[in-house]
Amino acid sequence: MAFRIALRGAFSFIMSASFASAAFAGGLDRAGYDIDLLFDKGRYVFDSGVTYVMPDRKLKNAKDIDPTDGNLNGRPHSADATENYAVPYIGFKIGVTDAIDCMADYSEPFGGHTDPGLNWAGANSEVETKVRTHNYAATCSYKFDAGPGQLRLIGGGFYQEVSGFKSRLVSVVPPPFSAVYDGVGSLDVDGHGWGWRAGLAYEIPEYALRTSLVYNSRVKYDNLKGTVDLTELPPVRAFFGRATSVFGSADAPDSLEWKVQTGIAPDWLAFGSVKWTNWSVLQSIALCPTSTRGISCHSGGATELTSLDLLYQDGWTITGGVGHKFSDKWSGALSLSWDRGTSQGYGLSTDTWTLGAGLSYKATEHVEFTFAGALGLLTSGKSGEITSNGIIYGNDATYSFGNDLVAALSTSMKVRF
Repeated sequence: MAFRIALRGAFSFIMSASFASAAFAGGLDRAGYDIDLLFDKGRYVFDSGVTYVMPDRKLKNAKDIDPTDGNLNGRPHSADATENYAVPYIGFKIGVTDAIDCMADYSEPFGGHTDPGLNWAGANSEVETKVRTHNYAATCSYKFDAGPGQLRLIGGGFYQEVSGFKSRLVSVVPPPFSAVYDGVGSLDVDGHGWGWRAGLAYEIPEYALRTSLVYNSRVKYDNLKGTVDLTELPPVRAFFGRATSVFGSADAPDSLEWKVQTGIAPDWLAFGSVKWTNWSVLQSIALCPTSTRGISCHSGGATELTSLDLLYQDGWTITGGVGHKFSDKWSGALSLSWDRGTSQGYGLSTDTWTLGAGLSYKATEHVEFTFAGALGLLTSGKSGEITSNGIIYGNDATYSFGNDLVAALSTSMKVRF
């Protein structure tokens, strides 16, 4: 019985501590997908929260290696690369029957924001990049007795929107044109798609045991559309001096996550998870003029106007931790996470180690607050020229970075009624 009580009182802060730890994972991962609300014992449950992430990635030893855009090596060779961001979450769960539970939630699973600015030697590679997603999901489960516990079948679907922006210095503009043009080009793009999830879970409440395996499908953005704006360049070449409508396609990655938690002593829990994310589906995303629609638009193709070059490898995230119920009102947890970087010599997503801590306060029988924080180490690396599928990338600028810190704070409120 003590383990069951610990589970009911401690599960929220375990989610909060793990969520804060995972908010700066590899690739474009911000929060991923989370359906833990589905397991809450309440009949009707509303959950909302936000995590604020403060990465401090600093670029150094930047060098312009592309002479065709003008020599930028007289500019600073270092820059602050990352911007702080917030990740919100809202969810509602209903116990339809004793066997059927359903939830609906809004989240922002993927995103990214880097802003080294114009005044650095790698401005021809990037001035600013921002990606954001909005995910609207519905998930249900059916549980039935199986051995000493209950087996739960899980299924659901989600609709996802994506938008992105990137700017870079296309060319240094010489006088007298420099009085009118700054040489920066930008890309705005957006799209949407559908996905689905399926999984299994097994629970033995007497031991606070739960294990789950959930697969989330890819989301195909087959309808990416946007604009390449080159109005800040003099009209001396094709597409310069005007804005051009573009189209393309991409996939948000599928993922598979295994989670487990169990009571290890009265009022104590151990928990862990392993997640694989198929970030390798994001390599180079080609964008082609809308006027060429009907002709294949692919990386390195004849109609490609620009591209978003990511060149990711698959991501792995491993988390482990312990939780303890101090009293009927207070519980706490500690977690340690390792996330494998998705960059392969191009970009700045290297391995991350994160320590998370959370507290849960049960203010009343129906209202619970959670507070969590995390401190992480972004490991060192470098970005430069690489070849993928016979195409050379990263031949505009090179740079390196050391071991940097990331911090996150998370708070949430849960109401059961």
